[in-house]
Amino acid sequence: MSGLARPELLATTEWLAENLGRSAIRILDLRWRPDGSGPAVHAAGHIPGAALVDWRRELVEDGVDGETIVLAGPDRVAEFAARTGIADGTTVVVYDDTQALFASRAWWTLSAFGFDAVRILDGGYPDWVAEGREVSNARVPAATTGFTLRGPNRARLTTSDVRGLLGSPEVTLIDARAPAEYHGFEGNTKRLGHIPGAVNVPVGATSEPGHQRLRDGAALRDMLHRANVTRGRRMVCYDGSGIAAAKLAFVLTLLGHEDVAVYDGGWAEWGNRLDLPVDR
Repeated sequence: MSGLARPELLATTEWLAENLGRSAIRILDLRWRPDGSGPAVHAAGHIPGAALVDWRRELVEDGVDGETIVLAGPDRVAEFAARTGIADGTTVVVYDDTQALFASRAWWTLSAFGFDAVRILDGGYPDWVAEGREVSNARVPAATTGFTLRGPNRARLTTSDVRGLLGSPEVTLIDARAPAEYHGFEGNTKRLGHIPGAVNVPVGATSEPGHQRLRDGAALRDMLHRANVTRGRRMVCYDGSGIAAAKLAFVLTLLGHEDVAVYDGGWAEWGNRLDLPVDR
């Protein structure tokens, strides 16, 4: 993949295959299923050495209103890091089979707590299998180490934070949802539409059509340019649950944007608050 400011954030299948078994590499399988069948999917075959991660149980917790999910607290993240062997000095590779959506949530979670040595496997598990690479069904034992948590940092914003940024010429709000939701034609919150001033960059458009891989750097930059996303501003991404927003935050960081945050709680919280402004 060409034209990226930070290519080290992506792991190719070739690179990962060459580095399998290295003690400083930790691999996380983020293939999640809403019906709870993720463990069976993992047991049937995974990249050798990969530890299964349930993002819904380990990386988030319910918001105070019970209708939103937010970033897990330090204790839960520390437990997750220790179980999967993420320690200071290790490099983490995350993958899934859903266009890196859940892998991106893991990347953002670790980044929000100060751990930056995370790579997302471009193409995910489907590319790994399609290339005939090694697959294992061995159970990966739990580890006991962890990294030094620092945060959550500027990568995470709350509703009050975002409300305070409305109208700022130094901030770009980016809605990662589908256009129909952004324009207020669809949705499941009390009010439909988007946060005032937000531009729409549907996260599905960041991947190659019908594939797990990201578009190349030139195509991604063109997509952002057409949405009037310019460099030099603080980027604040949101969607309904923080999954697509994390993927968009990853893409922006990959392209060299230096101050990128995710609005934790997102539209699930904003759209249900009657005291907050909404545009359609």
